[in-house]
Amino acid sequence: MSEPFAVVADPTRRRVLDLLRTRPRTVTELVDALGVSQPTVSKHLRVLREAGVVTVRAEAQRRWYELRPEPLAAIDDWLAPYRWMWADRLDTLGRHLDTMEDDPDA
Repeated sequence: MSEPFAVVADPTRRRVLDLLRTRPRTVTELVDALGVSQPTVSKHLRVLREAGVVTVRAEAQRRWYELRPEPLAAIDDWLAPYRWMWADRLDTLGRHLDTMEDDPDA
């Protein structure tokens, strides 16, 4: 398994990535948001750093973690051939929802 796939295989790391998607965060913020221990968050951040998916910068006593989406491009590339399945289903759902709006008894 290539590194980006291994990184996102863990649900806690996926949650970290979701949080970092919106803005850089400190370890304390991640601990509070995830509801897990600081050593657990630090362990996952180390894996993400080593994979190049996050960067860290020091600012006084704080360490800010920021997402680097470029390494995740391999996952996006792998998923590209499968997108047609979701697009068709989402189009069908959209059409169904449109008919529901037109027919309040539906």
